[in-house]
Amino acid sequence: MRYFSTRGGDEELSFEEVVLTGLAPDGGLYIPAEIPKLPENWEDDWDLAVAILSLFISSSELSREDITELVYNTYAYPQKFRNPLITPLVPLSENRYILELFHGPTYAFKDLALQLLGNLFEFFLRRRNMRKAPGEPAERLTVVGATSGDTGSAAIYGLRNKANISIFILFPRGRVSEIQEAQMTTVMDENVHNVRVAGTFDDCQDIVKTLFSDKEFNERHSLAAVNSINWARILVQIVYYFSAYFQLKKSLASSGTSVKPDIQFVVPTGNFGDILAGYYAKRMMLPMRKLGIATNANDILTRFWKTGRYAKVDPSTGLGVRETLSPAMDITVSSNFERLLTSSPDDPTRRITACKTVAGWMERVKKEGQIVVPDEVLRAAREDFVAEKVDDAQITNTILKYYEGSPSYIPDPHTAVGLHVAASVAKAEIVEPAVQVILATAHPAKFSAAVNQALGTADGFDFDRDVLPHEFRDFLTRERRVLDVDRPDARLVQDTIEMVVQGQGLATARMGRPTKTNRAFCYVDDASVVSTTAIYLRERAYLLIRPLNS
Repeated sequence: MRYFSTRGGDEELSFEEVVLTGLAPDGGLYIPAEIPKLPENWEDDWDLAVAILSLFISSSELSREDITELVYNTYAYPQKFRNPLITPLVPLSENRYILELFHGPTYAFKDLALQLLGNLFEFFLRRRNMRKAPGEPAERLTVVGATSGDTGSAAIYGLRNKANISIFILFPRGRVSEIQEAQMTTVMDENVHNVRVAGTFDDCQDIVKTLFSDKEFNERHSLAAVNSINWARILVQIVYYFSAYFQLKKSLASSGTSVKPDIQFVVPTGNFGDILAGYYAKRMMLPMRKLGIATNANDILTRFWKTGRYAKVDPSTGLGVRETLSPAMDITVSSNFERLLTSSPDDPTRRITACKTVAGWMERVKKEGQIVVPDEVLRAAREDFVAEKVDDAQITNTILKYYEGSPSYIPDPHTAVGLHVAASVAKAEIVEPAVQVILATAHPAKFSAAVNQALGTADGFDFDRDVLPHEFRDFLTRERRVLDVDRPDARLVQDTIEMVVQGQGLATARMGRPTKTNRAFCYVDDASVVSTTAIYLRERAYLLIRPLNS
């Protein structure tokens, strides 16, 4: 199996190269040169994760034994995941199920991909360094990612304390939940660095893409990606669509039903990665109906499926990104959307033509803020997807509805978006309703404000008793470490990474005694850090990176 860029198409890379590269040099995302078909006996006897990964990874790169060892080390129960099924299917009614994806170490679906991605980084680095001559310097990776909440902590937990790997996670100041920020910033491993940016998630994501496109900086630090721009993230997520199918098939068989499951997956999504994995599973011929795209008020995807216009700003309101109760979906650009727009034709000439078209579209989105695709492209997209949006009032009403239902269930606000859209789509179905599987992307405890807003006055509800896991109870009082960047500026973030990598930041700094200023505490006796001030909290340095002469 080989991979090519959505904006190039002429050069093909191996799986290892794609994993370690992340974003293509032309700004595109890597996709497989072909979609593998399932073996004829795929429903009979499968070691699920190993089998699916093996279809997308050449045995010359990773043997089946290598993949098996990686999978079993990653998804160990109870050492790494809290449920033996890893992604258990929970019935809400006869025709509606929840696929719980939050039983990993950070209580979010991102754990499923990022635990394996961290082990892949470690495996490939170790193998490369073992091949080096004595005395030759070891290869290192500098992992850079942007998060709207869950990706950051999942990436950190997947990479903490790994040899020859440093990780920098950018997140928007004031736009992640308290628990999400605490999960990231309380990790004290020396290779972990959190960067809090005064801006939005889109700003953070743009900065990451800029860093990857800076060839000199990228090569100097051997950048690697953990966001869903990294193909390995999408690949791992394909697995749990198959898992849901097999779990539902087993459930139907136990009730005396021998027919194959008729499933519609409904997925709360912002960056289009989680649902894109479902699309690939569908193209592999996993039986399913149209995938349901569930967006919040930041509805660039829903607007596209309604109109064919992919626009960063909602033309009906003139608004860009809006803060909602489901912050992980507060985006204006869905990075993985271009993977859907790029086909994988066998003819290299057709592929290159398709990639040039997509590259042109993405450049127009960057410069003009929107594109309108041809009618045939929109028709093709509508063959595999339907899309609806949900506002905050509908989110809180849905959380309350399912809490008061039988069985009682407390969804997080993102899962509530999926549940509301599932009900809306089911009402619109002309044919016999399918069994709907809604992907639950996070534990409700990660979004206490939204859950308490929905259930604070509900009879008998107690957040600490009914929702909060034991592991979360002291997060907000733990020691923290974070780098603050004063504005969404790629150069400032570059300078921050350079400073830390060169040993001038955080615990390695030797900068003298801080003196109070009107803004924070300022180091005044080290000329090498004239752009840096430091806030002291619990005797740890919190660095605030400013532009020079600010």
